[in-house]
Amino acid sequence: MHLLGINAYHGDASAAIIRDGELIAAAEEERFNRVKHWAGFPSEAIRFCLRQAGATVRDIDHVAISADPKANLKHKLLFVVKQRPSIRAILDRLRRQHKTVSIREKLAETFGCHPSEFHGRIHHVEHHSAHIASAFFVSPFAEASVLSIDGMGDFVSCVAAEARGNGFRTLSKVYYPHSVGLLYNAITLYLGFPTYGDEYKVMGLAPYGQPEYIDIFRKMIYRTQAGCELNLDYFTHQDKGIAMVWDDGAPKVEGFHSPLLEAHLGPPRVPGSEIERRHQNIAASLQMVTEEVIFHLLRLLHRQAPSDNLCLVGGVAMNSVANGKITQETPFKHVYIPAGAADNGTSFGAAFDVWHRGLGMPRSFQMEHAYWGSEWSDAECLGAIEQAHVRSTRMERAALISKAAQDLCEGKIVGWFQGRMELGARALGNRSLLADPRRADMRDTINLKIKFREKFRPFAPSILEEFVGDYFEISEPSPFMEKVFKVRAERRGQIPAVTHVDGTGRLQTVHRKTNPLYWELINAFYQRTKVPLVLNTSLNENEPIVNTPQQALSCFLRTRMDAMVLGGYYVERAPGNGPTASSAGRGGTNTSGGSSQGEDLA
Repeated sequence: MHLLGINAYHGDASAAIIRDGELIAAAEEERFNRVKHWAGFPSEAIRFCLRQAGATVRDIDHVAISADPKANLKHKLLFVVKQRPSIRAILDRLRRQHKTVSIREKLAETFGCHPSEFHGRIHHVEHHSAHIASAFFVSPFAEASVLSIDGMGDFVSCVAAEARGNGFRTLSKVYYPHSVGLLYNAITLYLGFPTYGDEYKVMGLAPYGQPEYIDIFRKMIYRTQAGCELNLDYFTHQDKGIAMVWDDGAPKVEGFHSPLLEAHLGPPRVPGSEIERRHQNIAASLQMVTEEVIFHLLRLLHRQAPSDNLCLVGGVAMNSVANGKITQETPFKHVYIPAGAADNGTSFGAAFDVWHRGLGMPRSFQMEHAYWGSEWSDAECLGAIEQAHVRSTRMERAALISKAAQDLCEGKIVGWFQGRMELGARALGNRSLLADPRRADMRDTINLKIKFREKFRPFAPSILEEFVGDYFEISEPSPFMEKVFKVRAERRGQIPAVTHVDGTGRLQTVHRKTNPLYWELINAFYQRTKVPLVLNTSLNENEPIVNTPQQALSCFLRTRMDAMVLGGYYVERAPGNGPTASSAGRGGTNTSGGSSQGEDLA
């Protein structure tokens, strides 16, 4: 039995397919159409999933959509009566809901058939139910407490649940217009980061500041016995709505803070202008109050549903700084955050919700890795190499690993394109850009000469799972790069390129079973340096993470990376194909303080 899951007409549109309860494929539409955070219908992602499963339209028994326009109707009507939102806000919402409901025709168009030829049953799964299913049903836990927390979906921003076996029970909800996710979004826009999904930049900026404005932020959002509430005097969304563009393109969101917020924090930053101390302090204050609210919600959840196990999901669950503190700040001992914790994961979440709760099927699948996307053969890689006119050498596995590890030791920046593409915002060793974490200036080199992005943004370490406790103060698995931990003080000078200004690192733990090739590369670097980790960032440059060999080589040629490992081929520049990072003048190994680490989501 095949179930197709879809996140459509929402940020990070995506598709997934499961067969008899096992995930076969999942990917975001942006990887195919190259528009970041695409918010239309995921046609190409659906076609990819069908190809990967070897399925046709006739094989699809069920389609699960991660949105239900009929959900929470009573609260929607009550909101309209009390708040009297603008006509524009109501019409915008109705237009989007109409698209979500009239999905059969769009599916038939994607499948290339007449609507009458598609006989699969369509299910509308409430947004947060899809989130919860995407976490608990693929987790290692037989039972757990679950918190789904984001900006807003189906008129709800937060759901607490108790999960067991193949079901879960909702305990409480926080309804629109109250939302910690919308608070973070509003301040992100206010701080001059206008692109959808820019919240991670604010999280990376926060350690540079002090929480000077924490008392003001505590007036913006209150912790309550039922969860949390915004002080709506600081915002306008409850009256005017949020001006959003969601149709067939990159999502666009306009600011929605009120004049009162500016009266307390000052004028908003103009995008692209200098980042001042005030902006850093606002970011630090926002991050602190966000953590306070998250931990409050988790403590409430634990009182309602005591368990050692927590599943955390939703856009706010991408706050890896908060995630790394959960086991210290709350009673939970084990935390599972899935790949695709944001809306991209609601595609497979909706499918698993139908499989388990809709059809009553038992659990058999556990998500241990994120490699559910496209894969390309060595023959296809060679075709792209010949088309790009770059020099390459075919190597056996051991020689390729040895060469790449030696390049890293010599200070080279290496593109690493292997296996199936990752699901989610983070590169996890299959579409990665790798470098030596011991070099203090490596972060600035990559930010300014490879990624062409803000200088303050840090990078993540991929570490052999066996060594986590040796380098970090907390020893927990983090396979999806979803938690930030303190780097041990005695190790910070050894790995400055991946140690953030506050002494932390957002790590990816690498297990030999789930990615043996990447594990072997890091181990080869360790054998040479006695450092069991590498700097890892996504293989892209102000675009979605690369999908095809052609895209990887295009990124290689227009940036200053030194080499590319493309499948079984080691790629170098032909003479005259532009400067490399190492030729641009980079210092040697530095083991005495320096640079930083943390968030690279793009």
